[in-house]
Amino acid sequence: MNVLFITADQWRGECLSCLDHKVVRTPNLDRLAKQGVVFKKHYAQATPCAPSRTSLHTGAYMFNHRCVANGTPVSSSFTNWAKEVRNAGYDPSLFGYTDTALDPAGIDPGDQRLKHYSEPLPGIGHYTPVKNDVNVHWVQYLQQQGYEIPERWWHLYGNTVAGTPWREGGAAPLPLAIEAQHHETSFMVEQCIDWINAQSDPWVTHLSLLRPHPPFVAPAPYNAMYCPDEIFTPVRSDSKKHQGAQHPFLALMLSKPQFSDHSDPAELLEACSSYYGLMTEVDDCLGRLFDYLESTSQWSNTLIIFTSDHGEQMGDHWMFSKLGFYDESYYVPLIIRDPRAEADSQRGSKIDVFTENVDIMPTMLDWLNLDIPAQCDGASLIPFLRGQQPPCHWRTEAHWEYDFRDTVNQESESVLGITSHQCNLAVIRGVRYKYVHFTALPPLLFDLAEDPGELTNVAADPEYRQIIVEMLQKMMSWRMNHTARGLTETFLTDKGPVNRSSPLRSNKQLPVSA
Repeated sequence: MNVLFITADQWRGECLSCLDHKVVRTPNLDRLAKQGVVFKKHYAQATPCAPSRTSLHTGAYMFNHRCVANGTPVSSSFTNWAKEVRNAGYDPSLFGYTDTALDPAGIDPGDQRLKHYSEPLPGIGHYTPVKNDVNVHWVQYLQQQGYEIPERWWHLYGNTVAGTPWREGGAAPLPLAIEAQHHETSFMVEQCIDWINAQSDPWVTHLSLLRPHPPFVAPAPYNAMYCPDEIFTPVRSDSKKHQGAQHPFLALMLSKPQFSDHSDPAELLEACSSYYGLMTEVDDCLGRLFDYLESTSQWSNTLIIFTSDHGEQMGDHWMFSKLGFYDESYYVPLIIRDPRAEADSQRGSKIDVFTENVDIMPTMLDWLNLDIPAQCDGASLIPFLRGQQPPCHWRTEAHWEYDFRDTVNQESESVLGITSHQCNLAVIRGVRYKYVHFTALPPLLFDLAEDPGELTNVAADPEYRQIIVEMLQKMMSWRMNHTARGLTETFLTDKGPVNRSSPLRSNKQLPVSA
């Protein structure tokens, strides 16, 4: 049996045509969904990329793994899905990146690997190397195709052909200067296919695609696939100033150029159009991969997982990028296709319970009949794939965190008057209520039944006092229940060590009191 683990970077959870999105079309992911299971309430545990991916790869919440920013090392004491499947005899591969910064312990301080966070996930065997945030093999391929390579390789993702952009009167957003057949998305999928084709034993691989991550520039014909005029209005307050008044943290983030929507409606619509175009390009390329698996009879023995590391604000709440506490940055897609006959009854179903990216590693290991390490805060989703009863008292909320310390410039600290260790927030998001807790700043509470756009903070409203108490108790219990286990499941006796793995959830539900 094989495992194909796919991530597409910065993909909002609702952006699948099988979920009736108003604009974007994803026929190949729809095909996967029809033969698998779609999880409709799936959430990432952190932003930006490295903290989120660390949760995805280790099954641990950020308050346990402590990778809080791009470039923060992950302790070598943590295992991950790649290490676990390697211990079971697989040789896992990587096509793309995992945004991994190595633990400096035991490594020479002058080692070049300590100068970036582009190392492969520990445990990976074959991988495609990354330099300056760009895939080295792809750059070499472009050179062979006759493309001029800019001094800064990252510009390959944003350089357009000459012409008039849509926002200035052009017919469509300008296309990428690289043809779709040569774009990194197509290249990485072909590399993955070639590697799979060379395998004679069961395999596990991670296909980690950059797109639809910005720059929001799509190659032809995807640049013109979705007319900017047909893009719907973003969810936000009537002005950026009014939006920022919701909370001091939000005002600070909106003051940063890298996060703020610059208030040009045409620029926003053009970016959205290209964002959706990049998604359909990913979908088309994945279609080739799915066709290959079917034509080689590997479709029937391969577990396929598709998800993302985080979402994208895309103008909602006057912001771009991924940050903060709003759903747009954390709600992500999840489609899983279990090829085994036990999953036949659930094919095409849509699951409406809260699931999280920390569940991915336990699901992979469970499917391979491997033990799930005690460090994992998530749980296997296999029961949902097979119509079985899920673990007792499955979570009724999703959880995520965001660390906004500014280690270099200390801007967050100085503007908000707090310390670096206080620059964090945690979210507990249920069906109706969403609570945002800051270490040293006022909280927020949203009544999603009355305010699905999260425009009105009701934390100070006396009518919601009891709800605040309940959400605080739930968050405290969540943190206590998932505190890093360490060696707590091992006890030394006169007959030697006893290991007792304990579930993270029990049948007992404690009452909530005011």
